[in-house]
Amino acid sequence: MELRESITMAVRTLMNYRLRTALTMLGIVIGNASVITMVGIGQGAQNLAEDEFESLGPNTLFVVPGSQQERRTSFEVPQTLVLADAEAIASQVPAVDGVAPQIVAQRVISFQGRNVNNQVIGTSPEFLAVRSFDMAQGRFFNDTDLTRNTRVAVLGSETAVKLLGDSEPIGQRIRVGNVSFEVVGVMEPKGAFLGENQDEAVYIPITTMANQVTGNTSPYGLQVTIISVSARDEESINAAQFQIENLLRLRHQITDEDDFSVRTQKDVLGIVTRVTGGLTLMLVAIAAISLLVGGIGVMNIMLVSVTERTQEIGLRKALGAKETNILSQFLIEAVIVSAIGGVVGTVIGAGGIGLLTLTTPLKSTVSPVAVILSLSVSSGIGLFFGVIPARRAAKLDPIVALRSL
Repeated sequence: MELRESITMAVRTLMNYRLRTALTMLGIVIGNASVITMVGIGQGAQNLAEDEFESLGPNTLFVVPGSQQERRTSFEVPQTLVLADAEAIASQVPAVDGVAPQIVAQRVISFQGRNVNNQVIGTSPEFLAVRSFDMAQGRFFNDTDLTRNTRVAVLGSETAVKLLGDSEPIGQRIRVGNVSFEVVGVMEPKGAFLGENQDEAVYIPITTMANQVTGNTSPYGLQVTIISVSARDEESINAAQFQIENLLRLRHQITDEDDFSVRTQKDVLGIVTRVTGGLTLMLVAIAAISLLVGGIGVMNIMLVSVTERTQEIGLRKALGAKETNILSQFLIEAVIVSAIGGVVGTVIGAGGIGLLTLTTPLKSTVSPVAVILSLSVSSGIGLFFGVIPARRAAKLDPIVALRSL
């Protein structure tokens, strides 16, 4: 019965001081909304990364030049892979289904006075299957185009719109640097991958790229930027990685550290997940400061409330109220303010996540764990920071309090 009376009195008191109660809740509301939103952003970033990697195909591996240590510490990526390495992988690795070597460079692409500075990717006909791309119009280049160094180009969907506008793309002539190319196809939209918009790229035969656009300066063969490989199935990924590493070590006569790295889709996704997870923790930690500030605000307002209600406390104690009654009332007030602020903040945070999902590529969701944790922490903060004001109220001398009447 005493608990019910304490709750009733606490609610009545909070309703009598609506503005002060609302201002006290504000810090808790902002803190909870920030935590829920930041967790949602972090999960959305992870979901986006996973979707991007799934679009590559489930069995993709990447062979990149230079060891992992060299790629971390050097500004210039070593050029240690050549086209012959890709051909050897395709012919000698049984766990591999397709191989697509790539030469990547940034070039100005122009058409009738319109210019864009985008990636140009020289690759082979296997690129479509290995990287799970589809054609929207026309065709991709073939083995004959590679053999003859044909000047044909396939445009990413966004590049086609920016350069050609409403013009029919097939048969148009564009310039890549100072070289003229005939457009033979347009890719289906693919989206971004690791910050690079794949729909802005231009694709040309790898032999044409090396001989007429970038040039070939390596005495060991045609240098490539990356070799994309597809394993026969998901169970063959580890076998393919092992066989590729052994083959390239033999070809490059390596006795010490590898001059290349073979990364599976899961390896790269793991790196991205760790990065986004770290960023999420940092964002949540920053948002949690708002909850702490809100708790301090609760304590400050409750201390002011104790001072203002000295007469009320003295009168109640004179009429027989125990210290525990006074203590419980003020603690209940603090918990109610924090709990309601937590609920309101959670609703606002969920609304913010919904808005992000509608207006950005992030597929954010409201995490039940984050909601439960945030509400628990906000209520706990109210209880923790309400103890000092409540104890101060409970310890007031009724005679001293009544003298102010």
